[in-house]
Amino acid sequence: MERSEYDKLDRVEDRMWWFAGLHRNLLMLAEWAPLRATNLPIMDAGCGTGGLLARLAESYADTAVLGLELDPEACRRAALKSTRPVCAGSVNQLPFADGAFAAIFSADVLCHEGVDERQALRQFHRCLAERGRLFLNLPAYRWMMSGHDHAVCNVRRYTVKGLAKLLQAVGFKPIYMSYWNAFLFPLMMATRKLSSESASGVKLYPGPIDLFCGLTTRLETALLQAGLRFPFGGSVLAIAEKRRDR
Repeated sequence: MERSEYDKLDRVEDRMWWFAGLHRNLLMLAEWAPLRATNLPIMDAGCGTGGLLARLAESYADTAVLGLELDPEACRRAALKSTRPVCAGSVNQLPFADGAFAAIFSADVLCHEGVDERQALRQFHRCLAERGRLFLNLPAYRWMMSGHDHAVCNVRRYTVKGLAKLLQAVGFKPIYMSYWNAFLFPLMMATRKLSSESASGVKLYPGPIDLFCGLTTRLETALLQAGLRFPFGGSVLAIAEKRRDR
């Protein structure tokens, strides 16, 4: 991404409703599908400026947690924010040994320009321990490409069905798939498709809007935790497990 987008991400990811919902959902999924190899570290692959990495460090205080990010300045900010080590590197060629991790989290990374989605997934598969877990969040629907995607260097968006096939093709077994940000999706469609601006939606919103969106995504998290799977939404959540036979 452009340095200006990293700057905005660093400023708002601890306060914006969308990141709060994203982090909460991924941590909820990690509770739903507990890690099997708890003696191995956890990685946030494409950790940006460290918002999710900091949450993982809090949730797994007794486990080694580290980040990986391509941009050196973002690495510095992520390490400062999370107090965890951050490695400068690419998800296309992870600088780690085979079977090194109990889990890999990756939020909105496979969609980026410069990322080879299949190669990155093969690298995740290689670096996970047997039955290790991959936790993903990705933007939904190719037809939802907008100025926001251009601003944050997204070149692809996903469906539950398409992502499941992609995961299976590189040796993963999908064990959880759902859309989220469903209740706000009509508003998201309207604002994204009617706007001609090439600006990202990474920003702070007025207090009442942030509160409304935050409460709405909290409700969605509770419904997901209760077992509901949304048939549509602005993003796709997934858990995949490394198969024994690969």
